[in-house]
Amino acid sequence: MRHFGHVSPTVRKDLFHQEPAEFTGASPARVLAAALGATLYSPATRPALAADVRKQAGRGVVSMVLCLEDSISDADVVGAEENLVRQFADLDGDPGADAAELPLLFIRVRTPEQIPDLARRLGRSVRLLAGFVLPKFDERTGIPFLEAVADAEAATGRDRLYAMPVLETPELLHLETRVEALAGISRTVNSHRERVLALRLGVTDFCSAYGLRRTPDMTAYDVQIVAGVIADVVNVLSRADGTGFTVTGPVWEYFRSQQRLFKPQLRRSPFLEEGVEELRTALIEHDLDGLLREIELDRANGLLGKTCIHPAHVTPVHALSVVSHEEFCDAQDILRPERGGGGVMRSAYTNKMNEVKPHRAWAERTMLRAEVFGVAKEQVGFVDLLTAGLQV
Repeated sequence: MRHFGHVSPTVRKDLFHQEPAEFTGASPARVLAAALGATLYSPATRPALAADVRKQAGRGVVSMVLCLEDSISDADVVGAEENLVRQFADLDGDPGADAAELPLLFIRVRTPEQIPDLARRLGRSVRLLAGFVLPKFDERTGIPFLEAVADAEAATGRDRLYAMPVLETPELLHLETRVEALAGISRTVNSHRERVLALRLGVTDFCSAYGLRRTPDMTAYDVQIVAGVIADVVNVLSRADGTGFTVTGPVWEYFRSQQRLFKPQLRRSPFLEEGVEELRTALIEHDLDGLLREIELDRANGLLGKTCIHPAHVTPVHALSVVSHEEFCDAQDILRPERGGGGVMRSAYTNKMNEVKPHRAWAERTMLRAEVFGVAKEQVGFVDLLTAGLQV
């Protein structure tokens, strides 16, 4: 797998100063966590799930979650489990398919007991499974979930099955219980650090606790009660001192146009080239201008990757994850061995100050993102990357 691997080599050569690197399910966890990108959720009840997985892989999706939890009704769980087993067998039995070309596949379960049971029922096709998404995660529920993942790993002989906890409980949201909830989550995930790939935010559940729902004109960061939780999760669980985990961005719920209360947020100037203004119009009509703003705010607030519920969201997430040539030059300068003693310098683009010690952690994260998403050429911008990804 590689990001923008669905784009032709010729087009990639025109877009990238440094192309995205290839990776597999056996790559180091730090690489996989950074490479998750737009993680596309799909209900496990879909009758053509295997075909959907192949189709989305061909469109640039590198991680998917097949959901047995909130996306399906309670009455459908048994049938959805049976469907998952059939669909994994379909994926594994395709003689023309290369497992390495499939997305990283995760199953979102409801209970710890489902984890070893599903791993056993998948049989040989468990080799296609990257891990499990663990809902409503806190210290009390988290330990049984993580132990179940470890048991499934041992029983199936897998080198590694990863866990992605979802942080979405009321205790995490409520101010009077948040500090202890975060401390408990920290203790739990650190006890299984080698297995926890990334932490996911359940912002829809946060809003639900107060009867809220943001509109397409609002990002998660405009809902202050949600923004406060995100800030505290990053503060405790995503520090850049080696103790932190990758925390992914919240889901964007909208994919159809609705009547607007506010003017579009997407500036016209990047789209002024001939024929590209139509792309801006299409993004606005599908409520994706708000998504683009939220992706930028995700990264500014320390999040990487995003939960997605519609294929139209994938390419914007990936296009905005590519490291710009300017960011790359800054990161390179900061990380030069001769800069080890610190100091300050003018950037290569002569538009900012690069201070070696304070900016070092940013530079290291930027270089990891550059490895998995690539570095754009100097004159290549988001619109070029988005257009290339959408035209496949």
